Amino acid sequence: MSGHDDSSERLRVGVIGAGYIGQSVGREFHRHTGATVAAVADPSRSAREEAANLFHLPSDAQYADYEAMFEGTTLDAVLIGTPHTLHYEQIVAALDRGLHVLCDKPITTDLDEARDVQDRVANTDQVVMIGYQRHINPAFIAARERWQGDLTPTWITAEICEGWVGTREGTWRLDPDLSGGGFLYDTGSHLLDAILWTTGLTPERVSAQMTYVDDERRVDDWATVTIDFEEGTRATVSTYARAPAVREHIHVWDEEGATYLDGREWDPRELTEIDDESGERRPYFNRGLHENKAGAFVQSIRTGTEPPATIRDGLRVTAVTEAAYESARRGEPVELDPRNVRQTELTEQTE
Repeated sequence: MSGHDDSSERLRVGVIGAGYIGQSVGREFHRHTGATVAAVADPSRSAREEAANLFHLPSDAQYADYEAMFEGTTLDAVLIGTPHTLHYEQIVAALDRGLHVLCDKPITTDLDEARDVQDRVANTDQVVMIGYQRHINPAFIAARERWQGDLTPTWITAEICEGWVGTREGTWRLDPDLSGGGFLYDTGSHLLDAILWTTGLTPERVSAQMTYVDDERRVDDWATVTIDFEEGTRATVSTYARAPAVREHIHVWDEEGATYLDGREWDPRELTEIDDESGERRPYFNRGLHENKAGAFVQSIRTGTEPPATIRDGLRVTAVTEAAYESARRGEPVELDPRNVRQTELTEQTE
């Protein structure tokens, strides 16, 4: 079914992947007054039955295969919460059915696939939103406003750490054929997205060093990534997957001061603004006024507006991430194609 035009009806959402994302974001749809979870698909019987119990789904709305779900249930949209390397085929299958898509990050682990998704949606009214929740976090929204004027960041440092290796042992996240990489492609993807989206800068060169969990050097547990931007800014990004606690810090300086975005565990991140005149201040945000992922997705479909995290945002993150892995393998900087990393698609012909 293509689109969802009648605002008096609830958006019918099919959940592909009944794990953490499928259940947590699925709950948001289940509780939304304008949406409902209509079916769930997962090859694991226990996972889909657990999700079906959460969403009060009958047995005939539970599927082992998402294509069977498409055939058996009338849908308006899908939530994709599957291993990273499966995203592309599932996004394309949903788009071919005329469905809107909310896909967990990253959009894909391949640049050509990410660009193909962008091209497929360019001339349609279908909404594709990527699950980068910092785009709906009021602290990040407020920080982003600083860079919409004349100020340009000069120096960025960012880091995130987690006990990822130990807690993900035995899961698909440590299988590079399903994850597409390691910690940088998983939790680290949020960090890269936050830098790119908050600052609006255009990366042009990436250098990286990594250590790995596996002998094939595909699943990283530590990475240091340096990003040089067209605007003259330099960012240093560190990710570490063997820490005893979760911490995130993004510090962005300009000629007038800085914004600090900091957080512990999975609590909402806090904003600190720094300048010469008033020192430090921490703005108050009423977080209850902001939509969750499901709410933002439904709102975008209803109003025909761009979702908070777009295909373009996802493409930019994939471009930087892939360059980081390539740089670590080659031991040298990697130049980025401007078509993949500007905030808006280049329309002029490239020589």
